[in-house]
Amino acid sequence: MNDADGIPPKLADLLRHPNDLDKIPALKSEFTRKKAAIDGHLKEGLKEQLDITQAGMSSISDGQRTVQLVKEEMMKIDRLCAEAQSLVTHFPQIGLVSQTHRNFAMVEAMRSNLDSFNGRVAAVEALLRLDDDDLENMPNFLSVHYELSQLRNIRDEAMDQIKKTTDASLQSTLEDFFARLEEPIGWFDEHVGLVCLNMISLVQNGNNGLVVRLAIIVEEEERNDKKIRAMQEAQKEYKELAARFKSITTGPKELRGYKEKFLECIRAHAQEQFDKAIEQFLDDPDRLEKSMRWFFNDLNTVKLGMVALMPKKWRIFRTYGDIYHGLMHDNLVRLIDDPELKPPQMLAIVHWVDKYYAKMARLGYDRRELGRHVIDDRAGELIQEWRQLIVKFLDEWISRIFEADRKEFGERSPDTLDRDENGCFRTRNVVDMWRMLREQTLVAAASRLNEVTEGVIDAMLRVLRTRQSAWQKMVDDECARYANANAGTSSGSGSGSGVDQDGYQTLQDWLVAVANDQIACIDDNEDAGQLGYLTRFRRDFEGAVSSAYLAQASGEVEALRNGYVDLSTHCITCFTKLVFVVDLRSTLADFFTGRWYGEAGMARIVSTFEDYLNDYAQVLHRSMFDILVEELADTLLERYLGGVRNKGAKFRRTVAASASASGSASPPDPYEAKLRDDVLTAFAFFERFPAAFGAIKAKWRVVDWFSRLIAADKHALPALWIDFRAEHPDAHLSWLEAVLRARDDFDRATLNAVKARVAAEPFVPPHLPPSSPSAAAAAGAPQETIMSKVR
Repeated sequence: MNDADGIPPKLADLLRHPNDLDKIPALKSEFTRKKAAIDGHLKEGLKEQLDITQAGMSSISDGQRTVQLVKEEMMKIDRLCAEAQSLVTHFPQIGLVSQTHRNFAMVEAMRSNLDSFNGRVAAVEALLRLDDDDLENMPNFLSVHYELSQLRNIRDEAMDQIKKTTDASLQSTLEDFFARLEEPIGWFDEHVGLVCLNMISLVQNGNNGLVVRLAIIVEEEERNDKKIRAMQEAQKEYKELAARFKSITTGPKELRGYKEKFLECIRAHAQEQFDKAIEQFLDDPDRLEKSMRWFFNDLNTVKLGMVALMPKKWRIFRTYGDIYHGLMHDNLVRLIDDPELKPPQMLAIVHWVDKYYAKMARLGYDRRELGRHVIDDRAGELIQEWRQLIVKFLDEWISRIFEADRKEFGERSPDTLDRDENGCFRTRNVVDMWRMLREQTLVAAASRLNEVTEGVIDAMLRVLRTRQSAWQKMVDDECARYANANAGTSSGSGSGSGVDQDGYQTLQDWLVAVANDQIACIDDNEDAGQLGYLTRFRRDFEGAVSSAYLAQASGEVEALRNGYVDLSTHCITCFTKLVFVVDLRSTLADFFTGRWYGEAGMARIVSTFEDYLNDYAQVLHRSMFDILVEELADTLLERYLGGVRNKGAKFRRTVAASASASGSASPPDPYEAKLRDDVLTAFAFFERFPAAFGAIKAKWRVVDWFSRLIAADKHALPALWIDFRAEHPDAHLSWLEAVLRARDDFDRATLNAVKARVAAEPFVPPHLPPSSPSAAAAAGAPQETIMSKVR
């Protein structure tokens, strides 16, 4: 009624003038939308409550049926006992003797247990003391639990028996006698708590044995607690009947709750981590994702390392997920409800929600199974319709631009490429895209709402990342189509005969244009007053967002910058691969075969390189030219070394073999002269590009090793391969096998000898020299060489 009473004044305020009647359709639509949202929440809540009620009623019904079955079975047992007494002669006397014997045996057992009690407690304390000295392993963990369980059962049984007497002093005496047991119990519980709190680190450190022992202990205690609860339920209604069965009444008498303590320790450990993470988050909102990294690391550790160590019925991965998700919800909602929470922090929380569910999904948690929303669906309160409209327009515009790019790239008409002021190839739509992004950035900034501007910038950054990925996929698909079309063509000179040469030429032009586009996005030259599109985009929005968000966005912009570099390099790599697959396929197939010795294959290749570099020198961005040269050299070296797998590849070593037999000095083998000629031909070409030649020459030194592997005596090959691997740790043994098979003296024994030597001396990669620029980043890992690409 209060809500209803509040509506007329609000309507009166909204409809003050006759012209305001035009607002009625909009107001009606707004109220209808709000009513639908409220109805949806009510229906969802009602459904949830009905499901819970139905599940509870089903559980109650199942419990009642189970209790009734127990009652009926116990009544049957009682009836059978009564009938058996009437069938056996002198049954009372037999029962009395049997009872007397049992009582005597129980007294003897109790007396023996009491006599040894203190000694056993002392032994347990000694074991606990040893575990204190080795808390990382606790070798006596299970032994202590077993002995303590026995001692607790002795105490419980004695106290249960003494309670049936009328002498209260006896009970006090026993309590004093058993008081010593409390200290080792507390001591052991501290060990259990310590292990529970450190389960994640134990699994991460590979200490699985201690975790398994903990699981065994908790599972056993859980089983005992279930028995105790069942006995207590039975004694409530059939106390006298249940007391007749000693198998029911013996054993633990009190609930110990280790399973509950186990779960509580999980919560305590997670909450401690949350407290630290929240403190970091409050200091710097941009660190929310980083400060919560432990959260997903813990769950991933449980998934990969702990599931196999725990009983399946515990569903430990689901248990951890429920506990962690509940704590995430409670802590985030508490932050949102905090009146001192700052807007950047609130915005960071809203942005965190989607990342959180994405990470949980990657871990294997279904969003619906996690239960309540992590911030109770309150993010909608901070999302504005204005931002939604801008983002919608942005997505539609970018989609149209990309569809135009896709169409033009697919058709590749001669007039679809433009040239910039430097004469470099460029695509048509990239300028329009950046102009549109700037316009929408200014529109969003005009709202003077950080959440609106930042949401729009997020959408723009997402679109730019997606565009990079989509362009890379389009380039890969189109290049693969040409490569696959050429794979089946017959050998011959020149380019592949099965390729559409007109389409192939325009594809190469487009690859250059796309690479130039990426460089234009990041081509900053402040001295000349020239800025790339990305830098101008950043300057447009950096004054309209909070400093906290700007730090986050700067990382995204830097990632985009790296993405543009990667995509431009990828286009040049694809360009190079097409040259080798289409233009040079037949020449490459001749390497190290009989035709190789008599033909100038390397000369044809460098001639092809020269033609391409001359053709594209004026239309390729200056910063990409040296990259193209180096890509050509690297790919040539990779294909050259891989030529040992060509059909018919064989190295002629007969001259050396005959000279060795005669004892005279041997002239160079035919392959040695040919290898030297190929290298000199390649070097003569690439030394014309001094900016790249230094790196190229260093990589091509591997050809010397290649020659030595061909020329080496069979007995020296194992040691030579070990030396080779020391400089090229990423070399593949399968490549060596191909080299050996191409030798004219190949035999299986030589290959087996190399493999045996490699197996006998496991390879330890050398550390990088201190002068290496990547030494710190690689943390001592071997540097990747050209051999990683040679298969």
